[in-house]
Amino acid sequence: MQALILVGGLGTRLRSVVKDRPKPMALVENKPFLEYLIRKLKSNGISDIILATGYMSEFIENYFKDGREFGVNIVYSKETTQLGTAGAIKNAEEYLKEEFFVLNGDTYFDVDFESAYKFHKNNKSYFTMILRETSDASRYGAVECSDDNRVVSFIEKGGISKSNYINGGIYIVKKEIFKEIEREKKVSLETEIIPKVLGEEVIYGYKCNNYFIDIGVPEDYIKFCTKVKGESGN
Repeated sequence: MQALILVGGLGTRLRSVVKDRPKPMALVENKPFLEYLIRKLKSNGISDIILATGYMSEFIENYFKDGREFGVNIVYSKETTQLGTAGAIKNAEEYLKEEFFVLNGDTYFDVDFESAYKFHKNNKSYFTMILRETSDASRYGAVECSDDNRVVSFIEKGGISKSNYINGGIYIVKKEIFKEIEREKKVSLETEIIPKVLGEEVIYGYKCNNYFIDIGVPEDYIKFCTKVKGESGN
């Protein structure tokens, strides 16, 4: 399997504590956050990685290069203008095979990728969202599922939902998704493509309640730093 990591955003909410680098390169115990994601993928047997870069892309490329030092193979899909989450996926089309994982580069979610992929295949899912239960879904997109885990509605950030499951920012995607996305245009996966696909195809939600954090705001970035520091014994 391949993994596409979206690392091209501006990271404006984190600027107060991370000013000199793109958000996925925010330091955590002297290593960039993105390195933790890449090592997590490698530990799950995923070593073919595409980084969808944009803002300060050279910072990321200079650190990871071709990925050999980290035991993976990395190629770069660089956007010259902000393309949004779906636009960045479309921009990487030439590097992607039949099915692949998509991850947000500012979110660490301790998912068993092999188990998630088996769920995806067993359900013959067109598109699978990895979901996380939370007591407060307002900051994230809330996802409502049927008893057999089919997604019946996806309510983006700020909407009202009865569900306590949120979009965990990891997806398993078939290459057919590319036909839904216009090239070289800013397109949102969450607000434009997922609602469109939901009306046409079967989307499943894979529920995982393992550790999850989005470092997009300073307080959660600090929480992740504290967690890693505690685990390292420093």
